[in-house]
Amino acid sequence: MSEIPAELQKRKSFYKEWVEPFLIAAVVALFIRQFIVEAFKIPSGSMIPTLTIGDHLLVNKFVYGPRIPFTDSRIFTWKEPKRGDIIVFKYPENETKNFIKRVVGLPGDKIEIKNGKLFINDQPISVADQGVYKGDDQGVSSPYYPKPRLLEEQLGTVRHQILYLHDQSGYDFGPILVPKDSVFVMGDNRDNSQDSRVWGFVNENKILGKALIIYWSWDGDGRWVRWERIGSLIR
Repeated sequence: MSEIPAELQKRKSFYKEWVEPFLIAAVVALFIRQFIVEAFKIPSGSMIPTLTIGDHLLVNKFVYGPRIPFTDSRIFTWKEPKRGDIIVFKYPENETKNFIKRVVGLPGDKIEIKNGKLFINDQPISVADQGVYKGDDQGVSSPYYPKPRLLEEQLGTVRHQILYLHDQSGYDFGPILVPKDSVFVMGDNRDNSQDSRVWGFVNENKILGKALIIYWSWDGDGRWVRWERIGSLIR
């Protein structure tokens, strides 16, 4: 038998040492991104104080069930969205964009805001005033912005903070019923969020995943890196 030419041996060796591991790593990375976890960044202030501009998060794409690539169908359903979950989803009015909001209403829920107070199924949602918000990510240092109020809200088993820029007395919404296979979402920055109050419900098959953890955060100005936010679990 004839020997394999030295040049061909070099090419095979290069392929095994460099190309093959790279291809395997790329396939694994694509698999993880498609089915398990994906990185997203926060471009707006609609989720302040929970999430702020410059936060980079990892989103669990498996928690509600893996999706069939390039479709809105799931291979199987693992869990249903829960009240209080922070989800990433396709924006209903432009599905090329991804939005992030908090689940407030589940299928069959009656959602209503009366005199500024949120009701779900005719039950008022518990809210405790935490005083003036002192963060610097809501324009609070500007004389042109009112001082936002920080409140703690209880949605299901999730206790989290929300912001109000204005007095809510006199503000009413609904009542509306959340349809089957849909959720009603709101931003935690309640006066600075385009959400289900504006453009309606989110179909469950448009949900991409649940926000998991902040892996990087920076403001590009002043302090630059927000070290205290890195590694924070998102609730």
